[in-house]
Amino acid sequence: MELARLQTILYRLITAPGGVAEGLANEQSLGPNGLEGLIRGDDRLSARDRLEIYANAYFYRLLDVCREDFPATVAILGDAHFHNLITGYLIEYPPTEPSIQYAGRHLPDFLRGHPLRESRPFIADLALLERTMVEIFHAADAIPLEAAALSAIDPAEWPEVGMATHPASRVLDLEWHVEQVVHAVENGEPPQAPPHGPLKLLVWRRNSRVLYRELKPGESVALTIARDGATFAAICEAVARESGAADPAALITRLLGQWLSAGLLIRREP
Repeated sequence: MELARLQTILYRLITAPGGVAEGLANEQSLGPNGLEGLIRGDDRLSARDRLEIYANAYFYRLLDVCREDFPATVAILGDAHFHNLITGYLIEYPPTEPSIQYAGRHLPDFLRGHPLRESRPFIADLALLERTMVEIFHAADAIPLEAAALSAIDPAEWPEVGMATHPASRVLDLEWHVEQVVHAVENGEPPQAPPHGPLKLLVWRRNSRVLYRELKPGESVALTIARDGATFAAICEAVARESGAADPAALITRLLGQWLSAGLLIRREP
C-alpha cells in the first residue's frame, strides 16, 4: 500500500469520533486482510488494541490542551464534567487544522447550547474569555504608538492622524462578569459564580502577558471603531458621544494616556 494512503486510513481510524470500533465499521479501504493487513498484532496486543493506544493518546492530548487553555472552565466544572464536555465537543467539532493551537476555538460556541448552561449560565462567556486570551497571546505583533512619537507631531495635525488598535487586543461584549472567575483561578483562589450584568471587557497583550480589564465609559465605541483604523478626531468624537462627559477633553486626554501606556494603539491610515 502506498504510504500516503496508509497514513490517510490510519488517521481516519485514530481520529474517528466514536472510537476505533466505529472507524473500522465505516472503513471501506482496508483491503482483504482488514486491519491486520496494516498493523501486525501478537499474543499480547491485537492490531485493534495497538491502534486504540494511538486513538486514546490522540484524544487525551486534545483533552490536555483544552485543560491548559481553559483552566477556569475546568475549575468551575470539575474534571469529570470537563472530560465529558470535551468528548462531546470533539464529536461536534473535530480538529481541522494542523496546529493543536486551534483545538478549542469552537468551545464557546458549543457551550452556547449545552445543557451545562442550565446550572452554570455563565459558562459560555467564561470559555469565550479564556479562548480569547489564548488567541491574543498568539496574535500578530506590531509596533505600538508611543507617547513621544505622538508628541512629535504638530498638534494641529492630530485630528487627521490615523490610529488603530493593536492586533493583539480585542473588546468582548459579555453578559457575565467572568473576569472575576479567571482572576480567582489565576490567584489560586476557589472560583465563585460571577455576577450577572453587561460587561465590556478589553483583552490585550503587553510584553508577552495577556491582560484584561473592564472598559470605562467612553472607551468601548472608540476602541471598536479604531479596530480597523480611524482618525484621532473620530476616536475623540466616539469617546465624547458614548461617555456623555461634562468635560470630554479631560476624559480623552486621560484615556489616550492609558491606551498609549498599555501599548493599545498603532499608527495606521483610516
